[in-house]
Amino acid sequence: MRVIDAGRSDAVAELRALRRSLLLDRLVLEVPPEAQIVQDIITDVCRRGDQAVAEITARVDGAQVPPDAVRVPPEHIAQARAKAPAALLDAARQAIAAVRRFQEHLLKGSTPPLQLPDRTLSIRVRPVRRVGVCVPGASAPLLSSAIHSAVPAQVAGVQDIALVAPPRHNNDVHPAILAVAAELGIFEVYRMGGAQAIAALAMGTDCVPRVDKIVGPGNVYGQLAKRMLFGVVDIDMFAGPSEVLIVADSSARPAFVAADMLSQAEHDPGCAILLTDDRSLVEGVLAELDTQLTQLPRPEGARRCLANFSAVVIVRDMDEAVALANDVATEHLQIETRDPAAVAERIDSAGAIFLGHWTPEATGDYVAGPSHVLPTGGSARFWSGVSALGFLRRVAVMEYTAEGLVQDAPAIEALATAEQLHAHARSATIRVQSLRP
Repeated sequence: MRVIDAGRSDAVAELRALRRSLLLDRLVLEVPPEAQIVQDIITDVCRRGDQAVAEITARVDGAQVPPDAVRVPPEHIAQARAKAPAALLDAARQAIAAVRRFQEHLLKGSTPPLQLPDRTLSIRVRPVRRVGVCVPGASAPLLSSAIHSAVPAQVAGVQDIALVAPPRHNNDVHPAILAVAAELGIFEVYRMGGAQAIAALAMGTDCVPRVDKIVGPGNVYGQLAKRMLFGVVDIDMFAGPSEVLIVADSSARPAFVAADMLSQAEHDPGCAILLTDDRSLVEGVLAELDTQLTQLPRPEGARRCLANFSAVVIVRDMDEAVALANDVATEHLQIETRDPAAVAERIDSAGAIFLGHWTPEATGDYVAGPSHVLPTGGSARFWSGVSALGFLRRVAVMEYTAEGLVQDAPAIEALATAEQLHAHARSATIRVQSLRP
């Protein structure tokens, strides 16, 4: 794994180039070869609906799912829960309860109407009606993504939630995903993934009613489909591979830091960056990475990510570390220092922040409470992670009295006339004129 000295003039450029090779920058800054494939899939699903979804699923996932079998029967979902290991269900229930508790806390505040003389102004908050949740399952059943995507929507008051996952398990959705769906009370599950699932959810088919918002992670094809269909449907974000940036000083334990880096690298692709002002920590972390890699059941992917998409950056001090961390705007920011809260206070761009030596990023992935669906690739500068707030529509409500309109009509008329929108002006003046004897 490369070691970068932040004192070099090209250090920041090298760090940015390292991340640019990952998915998000490649899709935003280039026209990738996958783009035409995704466009063709969207067009095909729009034209031929469920038949296209079935054929694309057979071609991409190697699963034979007839159009009339794309939806998993509710009793099949219930059976999956009945057969699931008790330990898995207990863990899922713990995660669901934690995420629900935190999301409910977010919604405790409310904005009262602004009552002014002769007018009342307010915001009416309503949840979106229908949401599609994408759960990856091509290489492993990422069932926690179902929890962290669906629970915030449920807390917001979304009534209809459809879950999609690729049928990679004997032509079916993985039973662990189905069991968690049942625990969530979601019995609308479809055997499809990737771009064809995004297209079906966004546009609707005979078997799949369209949704208003799509959330959840996915591969390059799914992310491109979300970007292309944004505007037809709302999306949570345009996300790339998972990433972590660790800010550490001499108080950090090399074994902990190495384990945290590997927890992202094993996503393959993933990105793990360490910023530290302690050279002895670097030596310890590199040694621990070598040791812990041999203990992983699937070390090849993690080793590849450490070599291609990860780095250790030696900084002058914590001031330089904070500046670099804000520039990177990482998905997961771990602060393993003597005073992590003081460092965190200076961070303004991160998807989620994990403070101290006893808060590994895995806490947020599973049971802490905030959703683990977070902005990647520097998009934490302008995007937030999934939360109950993101499923709420805010509708402005205005009510004037006649006296209030009389007061504001001159300004309305002046501004509308300047914009040559004379009917706008007249809609106010005609009312004022009607009040005159």
